[in-house]
Amino acid sequence: MSVLDDHIGDDDERIDAGVQCSACDAVCCRLQVVVMPEDDVPRHLVERSPRGLETMARGEDGWCIALDEARMCCSIYSQRPATCRRFVMGSAYCRSERAAYSDGMRRNIPVDLL
Repeated sequence: MSVLDDHIGDDDERIDAGVQCSACDAVCCRLQVVVMPEDDVPRHLVERSPRGLETMARGEDGWCIALDEARMCCSIYSQRPATCRRFVMGSAYCRSERAAYSDGMRRNIPVDLL
């Protein structure tokens, strides 16, 4: 289970059409994502957590290693883990993470979600 899975089934299932990935800092790409055995993620992008779970690797900056930082989008979008596929743009969880990130940036607090 990952941080993203904790929010599946939120009561607020409303999707805000005004939220667009193109106007975001890829906040979801800072969350820890567990890679499931059925996920077809390139193995060089996976690391083992201290608890023994396979997770998407992160760079020194904390962002998912699959993030194309020049375009702020997933470089393996068609092969992204199922957990990432369930993270819906504009959903309650998306809006919540964006708000927390923006709040941390305004207060110059490093965002470390895990």
